[in-house]
Amino acid sequence: MRRMTEPEDAAEIPPYAEAVLDLAERIPPGKVMTYGDVAEYLGRGGPRQVGRVMALYGAPVPWWRVIRADGRPLPGHEHRALPEYRSEGTPLRTVGGEPRVDLRAARWDGAS
Repeated sequence: MRRMTEPEDAAEIPPYAEAVLDLAERIPPGKVMTYGDVAEYLGRGGPRQVGRVMALYGAPVPWWRVIRADGRPLPGHEHRALPEYRSEGTPLRTVGGEPRVDLRAARWDGAS
């Protein structure tokens, strides 16, 4: 199934990638899931597979809501992720002088 934000000639997205992206779109503002959380919720793949999907196809979805297990924003994308966290009210904490998402407060379990 082609995502609505893709050009007409875009290659078909694999079903696993569709499932990852659909879940990323459902994460509420101010909440996050780790790559491992997403894989566990879907019952297939692992953190690396989720990361690969997000790297290849994640631009049209709220990619900043799928994060590393240590709560740090994706390296190289901090300058784009941090303003999103702040505008959505995502709980943050400072560790070693750098901001991280407070997973205890911000983790979403997939329930509505």
